[in-house]
Amino acid sequence: MSDVTQSVDFNDAQFSDYFALLKPRVMSLVVFTAAVGLFVAPVYTHPFIGFASILFIALGGGASGALNMWYDQDIDGVMKRTKSRPIPAGKIKGGEALSFGVWLSCISVIMLGLSSNFFAAGILAFTIFFYAVIYTIWLKRLTPQNIVVGGAAGAFPPMIGWAVATGSVSIESFMM
Repeated sequence: MSDVTQSVDFNDAQFSDYFALLKPRVMSLVVFTAAVGLFVAPVYTHPFIGFASILFIALGGGASGALNMWYDQDIDGVMKRTKSRPIPAGKIKGGEALSFGVWLSCISVIMLGLSSNFFAAGILAFTIFFYAVIYTIWLKRLTPQNIVVGGAAGAFPPMIGWAVATGSVSIESFMM
């Protein structure tokens, strides 16, 4: 085995570095699919509650991305596609990314519960756990089939949106 070591000079992180931790492209998919679940639910949701809920769902999706980058910092540093991410590029320390991800997870779940309902917040908490632990920590390095099971984390946002509106899930939300 070879030992890959990097000399990293940690500079002051910019807002854009923390934003990159949130994986904004993935987060945009979370926002879109959660909004679909919210809007097609057969219950009226006040626009302010809908907006706040989508914001906190997005924050939870971003928290998952930060936790993913924290755990994968060792392999991100050696892959061409990921070596310029904030942690391997030396812009943010791994511990800071972990703290950032944990805090955003807590804030997003609590605020979603307060702004809509705690059932939806519970699904968000499970989604963050599923992506960060089941997919990133457990499956990703264990099997090339990780994306098949890990893809479930991407299927939860429409259910969360539906749960924001209805306070429950139903067959329609599972079908989305």
